[in-house]
Amino acid sequence: MKMIANLKARSAAKKMTQGDTSAARKLYEEAIASGLDDPRYLLSYTVLLIRDGEYAKAREILVKHQNNPYLSGDSKKQLFVNYAACVYKMGEMDKAIAVLEGHHAKEHSGLIYETLGYLYVEAGDAQKALAYNEEAMQYDDEDPITLDNLAQTYYRLLNDREKAKIYFQKALAIKPGQIDTLYFLAQYDLEAGDRSAAKEKLETALKGRFSPLNFATKDNVNTLLKSIG
Repeated sequence: MKMIANLKARSAAKKMTQGDTSAARKLYEEAIASGLDDPRYLLSYTVLLIRDGEYAKAREILVKHQNNPYLSGDSKKQLFVNYAACVYKMGEMDKAIAVLEGHHAKEHSGLIYETLGYLYVEAGDAQKALAYNEEAMQYDDEDPITLDNLAQTYYRLLNDREKAKIYFQKALAIKPGQIDTLYFLAQYDLEAGDRSAAKEKLETALKGRFSPLNFATKDNVNTLLKSIG
């Protein structure tokens, strides 16, 4: 049964890379029914669930496998980040932050800096968000998500749009397809009257893969794009 589970999971992962998420989900579900316990594939499946807004289902799997003996250090960090994303989207921001703060206290990592830095911005605590995202910049000043988190701190919480723009531009130079960065920079273009540049950025953003940890949703990118005409 375990061999069958792994074969189905590998096929699911292949379908996922090909963009066939419906077939991937079906295969992952069959693999889990056959006893799948490989954290790589279980985490991949929870990502699919999270993208589809099935946070409770994803959380159930993550909780069940939090003590999986095959979890490596990196996989364990990813599991708790996925869990934090679920509980955050289910309205438990404090729990999401507490989980990631606990992991940050044990070990610093880019993944935790990226996720917790964004959640601090979402929570609206300007000083905590600024201090943590500046710390994240000291850890890795070329991480595009960290740069975007710091930019959003200035843009959304500190009302310093000029300083925010500097970090958005740095983030875009490193990762030209980053959804939130493109969305915010499009606002600057519109304010400057450059509708063409804004449209180009928004169209690029729509080609990206949206996640619950994006400020911009596909709907509000589309709405803004339609308003440009």
